[in-house]
Amino acid sequence: MTAASPVITPRRAGVASRGSCSASAPGSRTGATTAVNTCPPGRRGTRAPASTQENAAEWSPVLTSPSASGNGFKVYVYPQQKGEKMSESYQNILSSIEGSRFHTPEPGQACLFVLSLDTLDRDGLSPQYVHSLRAKIQGLPPWNGGKNHIIFNLYSGTWPDYTEDLGFDIGLAMLAKASISTENFRPNFDVSIPLFSKDHPRTGGQRGYLKHNAIPPYRKYMLVFKGKRYLTGIGSDTRNALYHVHNSEDVVLLTTCKHGKDWQKHKDARCDRDNAEYDKYDYREMLYNSTFCLVPRGRRLGSFRFLEALQAACVPVMLSNGWELPFSEIIDWNTAAVIGDERLLLQIPSTVRSIHQDKILSLRQQTQFLWEAYFNSVEKIVLTTLEIIQDRVLRHTSRSNLMWNSLPGGLFTLPQYSTHLRDFPFYYAKLGIKPSPKFTAIIHVVTPLVSQSQPVMKLLVAVAKSQYCAQVIVLWNCDKPLPAKYRWPATSVPVIVIEGESKVDFALTVWQSFPDRIVGYPARSHFWDSNKERWGYTSKWTNDYSMVLTGAAIYHKYYHYLYTTYLPVSLKSMVDQMSNCEDILMNFLVSSVSKLPPIKVTQKKQYKETMMGQSSRASRWADPDHFAQRQTCMNKFASWFGTMPLVHSQMRLDPVLFKDQVSILRKKYRDIERL
Repeated sequence: MTAASPVITPRRAGVASRGSCSASAPGSRTGATTAVNTCPPGRRGTRAPASTQENAAEWSPVLTSPSASGNGFKVYVYPQQKGEKMSESYQNILSSIEGSRFHTPEPGQACLFVLSLDTLDRDGLSPQYVHSLRAKIQGLPPWNGGKNHIIFNLYSGTWPDYTEDLGFDIGLAMLAKASISTENFRPNFDVSIPLFSKDHPRTGGQRGYLKHNAIPPYRKYMLVFKGKRYLTGIGSDTRNALYHVHNSEDVVLLTTCKHGKDWQKHKDARCDRDNAEYDKYDYREMLYNSTFCLVPRGRRLGSFRFLEALQAACVPVMLSNGWELPFSEIIDWNTAAVIGDERLLLQIPSTVRSIHQDKILSLRQQTQFLWEAYFNSVEKIVLTTLEIIQDRVLRHTSRSNLMWNSLPGGLFTLPQYSTHLRDFPFYYAKLGIKPSPKFTAIIHVVTPLVSQSQPVMKLLVAVAKSQYCAQVIVLWNCDKPLPAKYRWPATSVPVIVIEGESKVDFALTVWQSFPDRIVGYPARSHFWDSNKERWGYTSKWTNDYSMVLTGAAIYHKYYHYLYTTYLPVSLKSMVDQMSNCEDILMNFLVSSVSKLPPIKVTQKKQYKETMMGQSSRASRWADPDHFAQRQTCMNKFASWFGTMPLVHSQMRLDPVLFKDQVSILRKKYRDIERL
């Protein structure tokens, strides 16, 4: 029996929508109740009020069917209709959804629906404007008055008023909208997104500009702005007054009158001087050399300048009264921006000068985190939007404020794994706790490395002897049959076999200090081959490394969950088919999350082929095809991530007294020197 599709409709916080059917969600761990749609067709929820301009109104989703909790939160994208034009930006949005773990090709499994009709630009004067959108949407059978739909929009309204009218009735659909006002924003229902340009990358995205913390954190300029003045009309008041605080020294606020075809008709006495000074400065140079960047409203409330300032580690100073800041539901913007008031423009210079350098450094660092976590690609903007809605739907597994506002961010902290901070490797320092001193050893027995069982048994006994070992899991994927039960050695810890010693102690001790990283022995590196214009993989012994092979490594179990649920099926299938590259993919994933390199311990540089028998084939590590596959994997993985997440390191950790000319009895990890 197929579960009914969930219905998400606006309602007052704490008040059930009239006419909706709801029940307590089973299995809620927090005791919270979730309304489950059990309404027959035609009775699902109620229509939103005709006017959404009730400032006191709080909205929350009326939730969900088993499809949202049993099969996961799924999103369906309508098939693209023939002859319908679509902007590159909207295509990037749809591609980001279709490439995500949320996507389903089956509308019956979906909790949320996304139109294939381009709704991004609703400015009637724009060449990207889609005409007759109202009729086209109403003709879609699943539209159902907009229930369970989300509409993405960047531009609405046109000259001279630039209202937020989209030109069609959105019904009960949610809005993911840029430049949305607090007056029209429906809390816990709509999502405020940033305004981004058509050149914004779909995946990957540019890294933040801040590479090193400067102490004190001041730059050449204290406060800058360069943009159009808007001589008349909406958005002109603040920009026309900027010259009052401009001093041509550390506060440089530049405007030009050259905007539109008839700007000279409205030209005033300051225009010639403003235009001349405007041309003397390079915008990018100002952006990257200023402590604060002014972000005033333009014709609309939002502007590209907001994201540009975040990327440049230039603390945004917001002057756009009534703008619902992007992702305000989850982001604490007071930790990354200065929220100003257009009516108090003259106080802005003294306000930013009064901010202590410690606070400036904190603000700047947070701009970089937010930029890379949620804003540097279309994919991250879209996924953040979907994660916010999923948290509303599945409130009992929603993320905490700390998860959203600290590394690695909400996109990499999946609440389906746990809602407790202590279960993730990122928050031990914040919580003042240390990770568990116990580990599970996974021994992967593969062909052709093993031709006899005895070396495996020796390895099993050696690992099980570790004081930190909790259990051993043997993954038997060998061309030899599984040894009889009586041939397995007795150990003090459980040994689980799944068919289809001192160095360990030291690695575990190191990992406890770096629980968000991979800690292990054999290391490898990546490089950019400029001749072939592709990434390369090398096992040569060099002065740095960027990967630690997981065949002999320790990492947090949460990364296994991320590997299984976050990565796309295409990458995991490729790894399974080749029986290769799973270690590279894990390194990509962990470095993408932590933004840090792995940690190598001891001098061990390669695997010892101790399990090779006389009749065994050559090691796969010496197989040129195996090595070529790993080169291919590097570029496939980099393409999916949209960037190269691996980070080089020149650090290796060895025990104190390692290789020192002292008695072996004085050394804690005595066997390591024999590696």
